[in-house]
Amino acid sequence: MNLEHKFCQLGAEVTVTDGTVISGYASLFGQSDQGGDIVESGAYKTSLAQKRGIKMLWQHDPTQPIGVWDEVREDSKGLWVKGRLLTDVAKGREAASLINAGAIDGLSIGYRTVKSRKDDKGGRLLSELELWEVSLVTFPMLPSARVGAKGDDPDVVMLRDLAAAFENARLLMGPT
Repeated sequence: MNLEHKFCQLGAEVTVTDGTVISGYASLFGQSDQGGDIVESGAYKTSLAQKRGIKMLWQHDPTQPIGVWDEVREDSKGLWVKGRLLTDVAKGREAASLINAGAIDGLSIGYRTVKSRKDDKGGRLLSELELWEVSLVTFPMLPSARVGAKGDDPDVVMLRDLAAAFENARLLMGPT
C-alpha cells in the first residue's frame, strides 16, 4: 500500500504543555497546501469511525513511534489531535527537546486517498482519506499553523509565520 503524506505546519492552533502533551490541528480544511491539494470537510469521517489506532511517528518512519495520540477527531476546522510524547523512548525524548527548542514545528498526516477530484486549478480536492498516522516532521507543506511551545505569544507566532511565507514566496520568485 502506498501512503501519501500531507504536512501541516503548526501554529497558535497547536499547544505543547509540560514538554510532552501536544494538541491541535494536524490538517485544516479548505486550505491549499504547497502541492495544490485541499482536504475537504468530512474527509476523515469514515476512517475515524473505524476506531483504528492512529500512530504517532517520527518523520513518517514506521520503525520510530514516539508517542500516542489519545484523541483524534474531525471538527469544522480540520483534524484535531491530542497526544503524548513518550519520554521513555529515546526518540520521544529527542522530539520533546527539539519541539521545546523550536527546531521541530510541523505535523504531517500519512494517509491513503479514497476519493478525490481535480479542482479548476489542477489541484486535488480530497473528499475521503484513510488516515494511518500523524508524524512530527521538520518540513511541513501547509504553512497555516505551527507547534507553539508553552508560553509562545500567538501574535508573535503569526508574525513569524507571515514573515516565513513572504520569504518562501520571494525565494520561489527568484531574483527581480
